Amino acid sequence: MPDEMIIKHCSPTLAGMKTANMFTYPFKNEVELRDTVRRLNRLLIGKGIRILPLRYQNNCALIYLYRPSKLSKDLSHEIARTILTERGYSMQSPQCLLRDLMKRLNASADFPHEIGLFLGYPPEDVWGFMKHQAQGYKCVGSWKVYGDEKQAQKTFEQYKKCTQLYTRWYTKGRSIERLTVAV
Repeated sequence: MPDEMIIKHCSPTLAGMKTANMFTYPFKNEVELRDTVRRLNRLLIGKGIRILPLRYQNNCALIYLYRPSKLSKDLSHEIARTILTERGYSMQSPQCLLRDLMKRLNASADFPHEIGLFLGYPPEDVWGFMKHQAQGYKCVGSWKVYGDEKQAQKTFEQYKKCTQLYTRWYTKGRSIERLTVAV
């Protein structure tokens, strides 16, 4: 997996601003994919980052790059716990929750609406998206906003600037390891 893809899709997570990002990666064979994921995990684990393929479909992998410490905090939020419990997730640990998410992703071509909780979206917005069936939102950026519109717009702009800055630094020769902030 080219490091450029990670920079393009995951800069806010690398910078420590966001819990996680996801992207689709077309791969030639599973051995190459596993080797690449292992290489990146060895490279970034010391910075608090993990990479996990969540789903394989038609020679594409859904790659999840995340910060386990932030994920644990996000999923302990009261609204997040309520949403996940109502949907039958095992609340034993973040690893169990990720395993349940992987099962749901592999059982359907669609994304479960609660996936936003695993990406660091505000639980209020995930709940609003589910309750209002993706209608009636205040604004849209990285996600549809039902709660604090001003804060969300500020966050969207920060993510955009971060990605632009990381892309510039990467094209000037900074490695993905050097661009990743230890949190």
